[in-house]
Amino acid sequence: MSSRTGHMALGAFLYPTGHHAAAWRHPDAQADAGINFRHYAELAKAAEAAKFDMLFLADSAGARGEDWSALAKFSTHYIAQFEPLTLLSALAAVTERIGLVATASTTYNEPYVLARKFASIDHISGGRAGWNLVTSGNEAEAFNFGRAQHLAHGDRYRRATEFLSVVQGLWDSWEDDAFTRDKDSGAFFDPDKVYRLDHRGEFFGVRGPLNIPRSPQGWPVLVQAGSSGPGKALAGASADVVFTAQQTLADAQAFYRDVKREAVNHGRAPDDVKIMPGIFPVVGRTQAEARAKFDQLQNLIHPDVALSILEHRLGVPLRHLPHDAPVPTDIPVTNAAQSRQTLLLDLARRENLSILDLALRVAGARGHWQVIGTPEQIVDEMEDRFKNDGADGFNVMPPYLPGGLTDFIELVLPELRRRNLFRTEYEGTTLREHLGLHRPQRHHRHNKANEQPATERDQPILETKSS
Repeated sequence: MSSRTGHMALGAFLYPTGHHAAAWRHPDAQADAGINFRHYAELAKAAEAAKFDMLFLADSAGARGEDWSALAKFSTHYIAQFEPLTLLSALAAVTERIGLVATASTTYNEPYVLARKFASIDHISGGRAGWNLVTSGNEAEAFNFGRAQHLAHGDRYRRATEFLSVVQGLWDSWEDDAFTRDKDSGAFFDPDKVYRLDHRGEFFGVRGPLNIPRSPQGWPVLVQAGSSGPGKALAGASADVVFTAQQTLADAQAFYRDVKREAVNHGRAPDDVKIMPGIFPVVGRTQAEARAKFDQLQNLIHPDVALSILEHRLGVPLRHLPHDAPVPTDIPVTNAAQSRQTLLLDLARRENLSILDLALRVAGARGHWQVIGTPEQIVDEMEDRFKNDGADGFNVMPPYLPGGLTDFIELVLPELRRRNLFRTEYEGTTLREHLGLHRPQRHHRHNKANEQPATERDQPILETKSS
C-alpha cells in the first residue's frame, strides 16, 4: 500500500429508491421516492450531517425501452422521477453545505439554457452546484427530440466538446466585479466588464452574453461520466470530477493513470481532476448479515427485468438464447454506452458468467463495483483503491433507500474516520472547496459587449483526440 495521505471524497448518489433493480420492492424502501420531495430532503440532510462532499442525481430524457412488461417491474428506471435541476433548486433551500450535482445531456439540450440553469443553482446554493455532463447513452431519447435515431458516438462527443466550450464561455460573460449596483450614480453594472461570446461552430451559434452574473464558484463543478477513449479525453481536458466504473483494482489504476495523463497533456495538474468511481456497498455487522441483505434484494428480481437491463446495457437481444448459455463473444459495439458494454463483457469472460448470471449481477449494481461485507471489509477495499492510485474518492450507491444510506453513514463512516480517511467537519462552504479544487479564472476569448462580432470563428477551447 502506498503512503498516500489525506481524505477521500464521497458523493451520495441518490437514485430514487436505491440502485438495486429491485430496490423499490424492498419492504423498507420508499416506493414513490422518485416524486416524493420529503424523501429527497431527508436524504440530503442526512448526507450533509454526515459531511458528504456532494449529492449526485442521474437523469435521462426518456423512458428506456418499449418492453413495458419487464419495465413495469423495474419502474424506478427513469419512468417516475423529478427533473433533476428542478430538484436541486429545491434541495438547495433545505441544505447549507453539501454539494449539489445533477446530470444534464449535451445531446438533447442547448448550451445557453444549461449555462443559465447551472449558474442560477450555483447562486441559489451559495456555490455548491455541479454539472454531470453526459452525451446520452439512452437511444430512446432521440425520439423525444424530433430525431429518427440516436447520434453516433463520435458525433455525440464532438458535440459535447463544443457544447462545453460554449457553456464555459458563457459562464465567463461577466468579470467577477462587473455588477457595481451603485444607487448613487445609477450604474447597475460596468459595461467594460461584460463580454459577448460570438461563437460559431459545427453545432452551435451563440452570441451571448449570459444574463446572470458569474457564479460563486466561477464555474459550477464539472463532472463527467464517460469512460471510452473520447470520454477520457474530454474528462482529462475539462472535468473536475470523473464518475466511473471498474471492477478490479488493476482496471481502476489503468483508468486513473489514463485520465490523469490526459489532464497533464492539456496543461492541467493531476490533482485538478478527481476520480470518483461508483461503489455499491451492502454492509452488515457480520459477513452473514451483509450477505443476507444482498440475497433479500436479489430474490426480488424478476428474471425478465434482469435480462431487460442486460439487453439495454449490451445493446443486443438475449432473451431468445438459453439463459444458462455463456454470454456471446460476437456482440457488436453499441452506439449507446460503449465503456459500460466493454466492462460487462470483460466481467462475464473473467468470471465465466452465463447470460442470466450476468443479468443478475447487472441488476444488482448496474455494472458498478459491488462490495458486500462488514464495515471493516468495505473500508479495506476502499482504502486499497484510494491509497494505490485507483480512486480519489467514491460515489456511494446505496442498494436501497433510505436504509442503504443509513447503513453506510452509521457503520462505514465511523471506520473511515477511525482510519483518518474522511473528514469530521466541512472545511469550506463551496463544492470546489470541499473537493480541494481551485476557482477558475476567466480565460475565454470574448468580444466587448459594445463591439461588433468577431469575423473569425470563435474556436472551442477543448479538443478531443480520436479514439
